[in-house]
Amino acid sequence: MTRLTETPAPSPDPNAGSSPPPETPRPRASLLSARLKANLQVIYPEHDIAALTAKVLDAFWPEGSRPRSQARRVATSLWSERDTVLITYGDSFIDGEHPPLTLLHDFLKRHVGKAINGVHILPFFPYTSDDGFSVVDYRQVNSALGTWDYIERIGAEYRLMADLVLNHVSSHSAWFSDYLQGNAPGSGFFVEADPDTDTSAVVRPRAGPLLRKVETASGEKHVWCTFSPDQVDLNFANPEVLLEFLRILRFHIDHGVRTVRLDAVAFIWKQLGTACINLPQAHEIVRLMRTLVDYADEKVVLITETNVPIHENLSYFGNRNEAHAVYNFSLPPLMLHALLTGTSVHLNAWQMAMPPAQLGCAFLNFVASHDGIGLRPAEGLLDDNEIDAMIDAVRGFGGLVSLRSLNGGGARPYEINVSLFDALKGTADGGADAYQRVRFLCAQTVMMALEGIPAFYVHSLLATPNDLARVEKTQANRAINRHQWDYPELNALLEDPASPQSVVLAEMTRRIAIRTRQPAFHPNATQFTLQLGHALFGFWRQSMDRSQSIFVIANMTDQAQELPLISLNLISGDAWCDLLSGNDLPDIRSSLRLEPYQCVWISNRR
Repeated sequence: MTRLTETPAPSPDPNAGSSPPPETPRPRASLLSARLKANLQVIYPEHDIAALTAKVLDAFWPEGSRPRSQARRVATSLWSERDTVLITYGDSFIDGEHPPLTLLHDFLKRHVGKAINGVHILPFFPYTSDDGFSVVDYRQVNSALGTWDYIERIGAEYRLMADLVLNHVSSHSAWFSDYLQGNAPGSGFFVEADPDTDTSAVVRPRAGPLLRKVETASGEKHVWCTFSPDQVDLNFANPEVLLEFLRILRFHIDHGVRTVRLDAVAFIWKQLGTACINLPQAHEIVRLMRTLVDYADEKVVLITETNVPIHENLSYFGNRNEAHAVYNFSLPPLMLHALLTGTSVHLNAWQMAMPPAQLGCAFLNFVASHDGIGLRPAEGLLDDNEIDAMIDAVRGFGGLVSLRSLNGGGARPYEINVSLFDALKGTADGGADAYQRVRFLCAQTVMMALEGIPAFYVHSLLATPNDLARVEKTQANRAINRHQWDYPELNALLEDPASPQSVVLAEMTRRIAIRTRQPAFHPNATQFTLQLGHALFGFWRQSMDRSQSIFVIANMTDQAQELPLISLNLISGDAWCDLLSGNDLPDIRSSLRLEPYQCVWISNRR
């Protein structure tokens, strides 16, 4: 174990975050080892770096396996316009008879098909709380869901994405049991702190106590719990913790995982006197993992889950040497605000200031997920009054709000908990109206056209409403958006052409299928924000070979809007059409009428 002290954190290597200079060819082992040593020197400067490097190589490439002869080139794209991701729990579909993972597989084949090519199955391991994010055993599949065989079958047909829950582990895990009894390896796996120590600077995502009192074989101790008393933080200052996670990472890759979500990675390094978030060692651990997967034969993509203000989130790209992709966390609250208020002013200002992802990096775009709509990523983009107005509107549609603790005491809203479909029932000023479905489709259609890889929460494909009964049962706000569909009942709804589930799924898969055929929607294709007034939101995408242009325009209001086509600078002589409707555009000197919440994708090629 490690007891936190007030000693300053090790000084990071000033060159660790920069792109490596051109190198002369060297033997594979020498070059890979040199990069790992540079990573480890920042993380563990007081350890034997040579010995630790050898242990890292053995952990990720056990006996009988070996790395590539050279690292995968940074500029080599690991994605294209064809890439999309479905986010789902392993038990989003149940019938009381079949393993839920087999039902998920059936749903994918029967209702989604090839419209989506990636599937993020949220933590499918044995767990004790937080719907899977309090992991008991990272090497087992929750028997209530199925087995590794079922996971691998999905991974054989779709790009499989899985969570590496790094920051914490279940208090019922074998590691924590070892800790309580004073046995290795768990005895050194957790962070202790004196309860009288000042931890007021620590950034918290929750409102509960930071420290939990426990009885161990050596007496009373207090362990660090960033998220909940059941989720005990791991001690990455102990290299054995990192080595164990590298073995787990390799184990998951061997079972078909090709995209790895580094959950809560910003919190993994603790140093009293700091905010204990986004510390240099946390970044360097991501760099080390990136070094390893760049040398792996498998094309593995790392995505960091960092629900923090935008500048902190973007820092996890590093210099193209950290995450391949980062979640576009500011998009959901800004999209929700725009559609509730009928103005794109903040969404537009944010998009104008967003830097393009570096080549070899990408944004993961989403407007709904298994968690709530985070409000920290809206800090500095929306003021408190605007956030409060948005919260009031969503509460009027049945939504809830979760709080986080503030430094020095008090609490403030951390996220809005709501089904996106119900969050868009109406507007902030007018309440519920008749535009729920088209408003919802507008949010998804704009999202899937933005620079980056689009991700769709399963309940956004199915127009799932708020599940207040599940909230009451679990006493967890996030359960409102974690509905479990009775699979036979869902199939009956999907066979009814008039049901919201059938209509939304059909239209969503239709639009996704159109999107995946457009080179201008490559995740790294050029994007330029248009200035079309507050009622509209628009941007221009251009394919990397410059052969295709797409103007994405959305009416963010409940009133029809006229768009003079001359404001788009459409090239005369090209045959322009709206990809979504299939209609050719009139004379480019005329105007286009956009109905409430209508979106168009105006392209010079079909």
